[in-house]
Amino acid sequence: MCGIAGLLDLSRSGHRSDLGSRARAMAQAIAYRGPDGADVWSDVECGVAMAHQRLAIIDLTPTGAQPMMSADGRWVISYNGEVYNAEAIAAAPALAGLKRRGTSDTEVIVESVARRGLDVTLAELNGMFAIALWDRANRTLHLVRDRLGIKPLFYTRSRDSFYFASELKSFVSAGLAFDLDTASIASYLRFAYVPAPFSIYRDVSKVLPGEIVSVQPGGRTTRRKYWDIAGVAATGLASPFSGSDGDAEVALHTFLANAVSAQMISDVPLGAFLSGGIDSSTVVALMVAAQRGPVRTFSVGFPDFGYDESEHARAIARHLGTVHEQLTVTAAETLAVVPSLPEMYDEPFADSSQIPTHAIAKLTRAHVTVALSGDGGDELFGGYNRYRLAEGPLRRLMQLPHPVRSVAAAVLEAVPENAAELLARFAPRSLRSAQPADKLRKLAEVLRLDADGIYLRLVSHCQNPSALTHGLTEHPIRMPKCAGIGRESVLERMQLFDTATYLPDDILQKVDRATMAVSLEVRPPLLDHRVVEFAWTLPRHLRVRNGESKWLLRRVLDRYLPRALVQRPKMGFSMPLARWLRGPLRDWAEDLLEAHHLGDTLIDIAAVRQLWSEHINGRDRANEIWTILMLGAWRRRWTPTIRAERDRVRAIG
Repeated sequence: MCGIAGLLDLSRSGHRSDLGSRARAMAQAIAYRGPDGADVWSDVECGVAMAHQRLAIIDLTPTGAQPMMSADGRWVISYNGEVYNAEAIAAAPALAGLKRRGTSDTEVIVESVARRGLDVTLAELNGMFAIALWDRANRTLHLVRDRLGIKPLFYTRSRDSFYFASELKSFVSAGLAFDLDTASIASYLRFAYVPAPFSIYRDVSKVLPGEIVSVQPGGRTTRRKYWDIAGVAATGLASPFSGSDGDAEVALHTFLANAVSAQMISDVPLGAFLSGGIDSSTVVALMVAAQRGPVRTFSVGFPDFGYDESEHARAIARHLGTVHEQLTVTAAETLAVVPSLPEMYDEPFADSSQIPTHAIAKLTRAHVTVALSGDGGDELFGGYNRYRLAEGPLRRLMQLPHPVRSVAAAVLEAVPENAAELLARFAPRSLRSAQPADKLRKLAEVLRLDADGIYLRLVSHCQNPSALTHGLTEHPIRMPKCAGIGRESVLERMQLFDTATYLPDDILQKVDRATMAVSLEVRPPLLDHRVVEFAWTLPRHLRVRNGESKWLLRRVLDRYLPRALVQRPKMGFSMPLARWLRGPLRDWAEDLLEAHHLGDTLIDIAAVRQLWSEHINGRDRANEIWTILMLGAWRRRWTPTIRAERDRVRAIG
């Protein structure tokens, strides 16, 4: 894993002597992504400079250093990621006779592009990557992101130059001045992340998963997809797997075993995260089955939080025979990470599992340089609780005519709050819930929604961002369309939306920033694109059956582990935010809720204060509050830096 950065001067002014130093400064801002080496390549005449920070994983010698030029001198590459089938690509007839300088996958990529073209090469790459390619013949810059969006890549045009980088802080180090994108703030309040292709800054964009962004002479910029999850879903649903349950299990096992085996290539120590859940346990079991030697696994326990999965992980490690490391983290140690979060996530980000993710990354990096993870299993195989809802009550609900649901909603809304409390007392104990009137209102709201509306209701941290701002309007919500998924197909719609948005914008970016902060490369074999494409052929009963999530993935794991070791409710990486915010984080929170941190021209401070008051007085508003706090923390960290860098650049010319 590495960090990349660079720029293309479009001014044709000829004053380009500082190209290399500007690119170097951008790369140095993200040096932790690649502490093993750094270099810059530039062409003053063309106005291009590319920088690279190297985390050496494959080919640790100088022959793997970047930026790297193709043997014919036409192409220059700066690349972040790993390609697992590089040797197979190198054996292609078109590359016959190539005298390789080393054994790096970088060389295979750039030589394949030189001999076979970009499109043919991308179609064959199996891996995770963010690539910058400069075509010296056509003076064109290509930016490419992997199919699922595992690795990040940003770009912007400022003044007469085009810039790209792995992280936003590289642009800050280049002295670029940006305005906040107010629509991104509103979207962030809803999702707890800024959805792609937007960023927190106006005029800074993210390369989308499976996308190529090309900058041609004169600055003309084009975007096109080489792989699209909606198309994959449509193809899979149109040609569903038709074999038996046993056939499906064999097929999935083969795909997963191949993916895990391929991702175990490394010239440095390698291990795996092991939470004790279905996904990570499957990955570790297949690593052991690959028989490449002892497998190292890592887990973190949080006993202060009232729950702890680390003992489950230890039991699974014992059964599989891995070399297991377990770290116990106290609440005080966990809380100590909070002030550094805005440094790791250089745009607002409020998935609170970022905290334990950093803890497991830090532990793992003390022992290995590469770790495999179970990311992607929930989205592909139906693991989230909302999928069980989608396949159960929500599916039945969507089968009711909309007028019937509207009438039922009106009836529920007409029930007085005191009547709801009284009726709840007479309900069977198993059906009683806290705040019954609130539950009735939420049910009435759901009855009025379509499948897309229900999904948004379930994933939104703030249901109504405009109520917390001074009239800020969100970006249009990017909900991919798929011809094979009807509006009544709630499960498939949720899985597609999650894979296209929540997975790359939240889960994968959370892991990237938390692990890169400690120079750890993490690989998610469940997101091998061949596994993804197969998963979309699976009929729904192979994903969720009789209320059991990940039905088929569990059958694969049955080959290696007794069900008693993994048959327990899904816990996930969640923190006791509600309790923290009323306790040890209260002073920190109240300071950040001051108007000068949030920006009183953007955020409605009175509305935020009302939320805070409700939370302090016992109503759980932790998700909304945490989202607002992470915005305040980000503004406190980055607004002064942006101003200082802008002033510094202006002062020197």
